[in-house]
Amino acid sequence: MEIVHLLRAAAVELGLHSARFAQHNGMHPTDVRALIALMDARRAGAETTAGRLGAALGLNSAGTTALLDRLERAGHVRRVRGETDRRRVVVEVTDGAVDLGWAFFGPLIERSVELLRGYDDHQRAAIRDFLDGVRTAAAEGTHTPPTDTSQREPQHGNTR
Repeated sequence: MEIVHLLRAAAVELGLHSARFAQHNGMHPTDVRALIALMDARRAGAETTAGRLGAALGLNSAGTTALLDRLERAGHVRRVRGETDRRRVVVEVTDGAVDLGWAFFGPLIERSVELLRGYDDHQRAAIRDFLDGVRTAAAEGTHTPPTDTSQREPQHGNTR
């Protein structure tokens, strides 16, 4: 359980770090999530439509349009014709947004990479598998209705 609690604490700190970035740059936390999703797509060589981005963020069409309008006005994204299908409009993150993100998150990324250098290939594979499993479990949890915990007994010495 100690590792699970450390993971939760790290997730909280990462969320706070992201919130500081958003506040420092006059963004909403959803703006930051959108930019991260678009940067991940760019890194994977994938095209992202507004609809796909909205679905990934849990936004309706109007919310997605407002988000993209806001990010486009700020110079963080652009809408362009798709490479594979010129009829489609895809959303791309701008180099300026990548630079802005790197200026803020770069030191944390570099520190994380440095920490990983202390582990051998086998250990890094185990860390990767664990984090991927947690990410998958969290994603699956967004589709699962909460269970009624009112009848549960407290566990691990916790009291209500």
